[in-house]
Amino acid sequence: MADLYLQQSLSQQQTLAPQMRKSLEILQAGTMELSQLITQALETNPVLEDVTESSSLDEDAPDPDEADSLDYLNDTDDDWRDRSIMEGKSSPWTQDDEERRQRLYDSIVAPVTLQQHLLQQLDLSMVDPPIRAAAQAILGNLDERGFLDLPAKELGIRLGIKPAHLQCALQLIQSFDPAGVGASGIAESLLLQLDRASGKETIEYKIVRDHLEDLARKRHPQIAKALGTSVERIAEAASRIGRLTPNPGGDFNPTGNPYILPDVIIEKNDDGRLEARLTGEHLPNLRINDFYKDMIGKSGVDAKARQFLRDQIRDGRSLIRSISLRQETILAIAHKLIEHQPDFFKKGPRFLRPLTMNDIADELGMHATTVSRAVAGKYLHTPQGLMEMRAFFATGYQTEDGTEVSNAGVREAIQQLVAAENPAKPMSDEALMKALAGQGITVARRTIAKYREQLNILPSHLRKTF
Repeated sequence: MADLYLQQSLSQQQTLAPQMRKSLEILQAGTMELSQLITQALETNPVLEDVTESSSLDEDAPDPDEADSLDYLNDTDDDWRDRSIMEGKSSPWTQDDEERRQRLYDSIVAPVTLQQHLLQQLDLSMVDPPIRAAAQAILGNLDERGFLDLPAKELGIRLGIKPAHLQCALQLIQSFDPAGVGASGIAESLLLQLDRASGKETIEYKIVRDHLEDLARKRHPQIAKALGTSVERIAEAASRIGRLTPNPGGDFNPTGNPYILPDVIIEKNDDGRLEARLTGEHLPNLRINDFYKDMIGKSGVDAKARQFLRDQIRDGRSLIRSISLRQETILAIAHKLIEHQPDFFKKGPRFLRPLTMNDIADELGMHATTVSRAVAGKYLHTPQGLMEMRAFFATGYQTEDGTEVSNAGVREAIQQLVAAENPAKPMSDEALMKALAGQGITVARRTIAKYREQLNILPSHLRKTF
């Protein structure tokens, strides 16, 4: 029997203060999510008020002679939260009213995003801080399907993450629910799902790993011969593979609320120059209520009430500062995007230039992970349409004449070539590679295949029509 013993160890860990965690949460929140956070803060913190509504609330301000106890403040808070429900009623609070209020609260449900679902699992994981930070960086670079939109190695180089930490973080995320997230593409996602379900020794796993192209072309006899089994067995395996999901993050896509509110609008001014402005007019304008600030200095307020007010005022000021910092950071990044990507805003996606988060971080004097959090889930309304801020950060290629073209620009060129091809004789990946070379863009054939898959463009033999 193994012996039981106690062992002490000394280690250093970086622990974020609650206010810092809240500040990072606000920085990473999208516009709609930020609006919900502010609404929640207004409901739970009695010293906060919305300036736009303050004039209508002044007539209901508490009597200074009565506001001298913590019980009164709590009662005031409850009355304030219930104002919209109780307005116009003179009857006492009843059980029906309580049930009606609960139904109202229960009806306000924000859909959980894939990133939130994965972050909840990360919070429950016992991992070292460097691996946790690497995992957060990976989660910030997953697309709506749950796939990494750029190679993990490239992500590590951009954000200065050690390869060992990045690999551990990637393996951790790939162990999360739903199965298949954190993959580089559909093929790896299917392998992750099969490994989770039945291991790597199954015939389904071997088909996806070694014979996926033959499977797409339904070459069951060739696969059966290579694996030493029957065609019927391959057909059964193909049926099971067909039940896997090519979009593991699809269940978390908030299709019930598809409307996207941009955080920044970029448009031309009267002089023809591009300008960026925030779209925060719809957000509540918060401030600390002067009445509660004055209460702290009054002699008639007991110690508990005074401490309660101080805590609420501190939290309120922290929230206001965090929101202001978020807005300033997003606007500063938008200004830098205008400086680096003028041709994109004027001519279109084909002219998007390579740009990294490190480039912007160095110019703004902040860390690359801060830029990553600031752009996560944020959108710009541009002359070229609605664009995710993260889409502006990509590596790329240099053409023969020295012009830089981003990965997005190459994908745009591929899409244009496919759209213009002859349906009876579609262009192969080799033909696409030569066509791009004719435009001065040198790209490997396997890269063409990867970009084609990202654009959901079928191989040439499946695009052919007669």
